Amino acid sequence: QVQLVESGGGLVQAGGSLRLSCAASGRTFSTYPMGWFRQAPGKERELVAAISWSGDGTYYAHSLKGRFTISRDNAKNTVFLQMNSLKPEDTAAYSCAAGRPYDGNYYSSGTYEHWGQGTQVTVSS
Repeated sequence: QVQLVESGGGLVQAGGSLRLSCAASGRTFSTYPMGWFRQAPGKERELVAAISWSGDGTYYAHSLKGRFTISRDNAKNTVFLQMNSLKPEDTAAYSCAAGRPYDGNYYSSGTYEHWGQGTQVTVSS
């Protein structure tokens, strides 16, 4: 069992940056593929970025065009999402999620089973 807690959300002007963090409990964090999702009112939930359990593979949604970067620090049981050049359309509730141990399909939304509570990101124009 794993518990996930996000932090770092807030209000930012268009063009600004935020860094989200997701802290995980347990001793097996390094075995989980990790992903960041977002959902805005009236929109479908979207897999924004993901990183493999080994840390050597990453995935990004095409719409981001290189603005976001996912990383993980296994020593701290934490995954990060660096968000740059933020746009109003990035406004959403952002959640981190963990998949099954050693699952190689980090790029698939169906991989993820454990969810954090979410953190709100609001980008003003």
